Amino acid sequence: MTETLKVRPRVWIGLAIFLGYVAVVFLVQRLSGVPYDELGESGSNLFLGAGLSLIVAAILLAITTTLLGWWRPALHERKRSVRWPIIAPILMVVALLISLAATDWASYDGAFFAASVVLILVGFTEELTTRGLLLTALRSKLGEGWVWFVSTALFALMHLMNAASGQDLLPTLQQVAFAFLGGTIFYIVRRTTGTLIWSMVLHGLWDFSTFAVGHGTPGALAGVGPIVYLIAGVLALIFVPFVIRGANERIDARA
Repeated sequence: MTETLKVRPRVWIGLAIFLGYVAVVFLVQRLSGVPYDELGESGSNLFLGAGLSLIVAAILLAITTTLLGWWRPALHERKRSVRWPIIAPILMVVALLISLAATDWASYDGAFFAASVVLILVGFTEELTTRGLLLTALRSKLGEGWVWFVSTALFALMHLMNAASGQDLLPTLQQVAFAFLGGTIFYIVRRTTGTLIWSMVLHGLWDFSTFAVGHGTPGALAGVGPIVYLIAGVLALIFVPFVIRGANERIDARA
């Protein structure tokens, strides 16, 4: 890495940021007193139980990234991978659009819609934490295959906090598995486009669509979106070796 970094990347720094993010989000959500399975009941529940924690985390992450001087490596690749694996993310976009088409928009009020829009911040916070800062730290020590696996696995395991916030264990474990597929898709977006920004956008809109379709009475297409998503995720696992192959993103961690 040729640019000057204020702090040289270390694996422990990335792990500390990851754990700090999980702790902040979990603490703010618990202080709100809104159980995870009640987030979709009202705009106030959604904002206090999820949106507020994302706002706090976004501010802290922006400060942390600035102090470290890691904006460049966190947001940009030095060289893009082959382009064709972006087929998997495109299928995820199709699943997203199907969910939005199946959403009961008549059930929305202004407060719930506003709180739902705040959820788009999750694309910034979770992507910057895992496929941004953590990925940058991991690249100081690990090969790109391990960088993908470790950052994606920790992203998936992050969702275990939902069980501690009131969600049943079985759907939480299912969420973890689906998050690993989604994390692989977001990693492919980063490698094929050369920037984390599009991963942030797709991630934020995906979470928005997930809460949207679950509000009110969804349309007949609601069950199709998850199937398309699953296909996209399986394809992403097949395609990911091709975006890893030949990667030269290793960061020199020498002081």
